[in-house]
Amino acid sequence: MPDARTGLAPLADLSPANFAIVMATGMLGVAAHQQGHEAIAGFMLVVCALAWPLLVVLSLARLARHRGRMLADLCDHQRAPGFLTTVAGTCVLGSLLAVLGFGTGPSMVLGALGCTLWLVLTYAILMALTVGRNKPLLAGGISGAWLLTVVATQSMAVLAALLAPHAAQPARLALNFGALSAWLCGGMLYVWVISLIFYRLAFFGFSPQDLTPTYWINMGAMAISALAGGLLVVDAAGAPFLQGLLPFVKGGTVLYWAVGTWWIPLLLALIAWRLRHGPDPWRYDVAYWGAVFPLGMYSAATYQMSQVLELQFLLPLARAFFWLAVVAWLLTALGLARHLLRVREGARAAAA
Repeated sequence: MPDARTGLAPLADLSPANFAIVMATGMLGVAAHQQGHEAIAGFMLVVCALAWPLLVVLSLARLARHRGRMLADLCDHQRAPGFLTTVAGTCVLGSLLAVLGFGTGPSMVLGALGCTLWLVLTYAILMALTVGRNKPLLAGGISGAWLLTVVATQSMAVLAALLAPHAAQPARLALNFGALSAWLCGGMLYVWVISLIFYRLAFFGFSPQDLTPTYWINMGAMAISALAGGLLVVDAAGAPFLQGLLPFVKGGTVLYWAVGTWWIPLLLALIAWRLRHGPDPWRYDVAYWGAVFPLGMYSAATYQMSQVLELQFLLPLARAFFWLAVVAWLLTALGLARHLLRVREGARAAAA
């Protein structure tokens, strides 16, 4: 039953993945700015500026009032990775502020907060899941949400790479080194996690209901890795150690983009397979933002790579995925609005 005091779903049941709203919206804003749609970019910034502090307040309130439920989520193999949307959402908001010219100050603060959250949440989740006694089988414990470990790590790389050109030495060098380290770490995390996901898909029973929107992060995690790599290529002029690694970084960027592209036909085929079994009544779920984010990210990564590697034939692909992401964002936002209206009506009925 909705909580009449907040007008929202019960605070105890608040999903730890709600910052995916900021992730998806902020990245769509970055892609809009890249491609010259400044009005869309500005609108996305306004949405992020409203959503991020609201979600922070709700998360802190849940921690204060329902600490036990929050700790239970931290030990849950399906819900725990959702906490990492907090890291990615914070860093993506910082990246959007940086590209829209709001100075380095706010982005630096958000970047420092994102890195702190990454340290706390990444190791808290891994420790909780490692030492926990009641562990599910692989088929019931792994999903595309686990790749939020990669997205969170690469979001720090993207923000650091965006801030580096505006910093004086030696801070510029340190930011570039941090961006490169996060970029490499994110790539290794992807190898570990995607191996388990691929194994789960190929060797365990998989029903249409198992195909959650979070599996789009299989592609999105590679797209944000490609975007970070493209930004590192740009930053190489201000970092001598990057110049020596430039062929490796360029090759890694293309590799990440190619792997992300490889996932798209398979994911579309799986969606068609699910629809053949009868489409379920569409109900809003925060996981749908996990599908919007990869579309916007793929557009931004493709555009960035087309510029730094002079691959102009990729521009139509970047533009097509941008508008696809806009449509997906609008549909998901409409679903959220309808969901909140239903919750509000339920709260009024409960109060009456």
